[in-house]
Amino acid sequence: MAKKQSNEMITTKSSEELQEELAATKMKLQKMRFSHAISPIDNPKQLGVLRKEIARINTELRSRELTKLKIV
Repeated sequence: MAKKQSNEMITTKSSEELQEELAATKMKLQKMRFSHAISPIDNPKQLGVLRKEIARINTELRSRELTKLKIV
């Protein structure tokens, strides 16, 4: 259920908002990786969750780009 809500949230945002969220999520992942390298984090699966979130955002952005090319 949570994944479906996440996907719906991604599809309702504008491309600019997605770009901002992508940058923020990448920064958060990088910080978590650094902190995990120094001392183990409580839930290492959070790294995978963030990677998947980045992939979802990238997929939506690419999909929008391709549909824009087909229309024009």
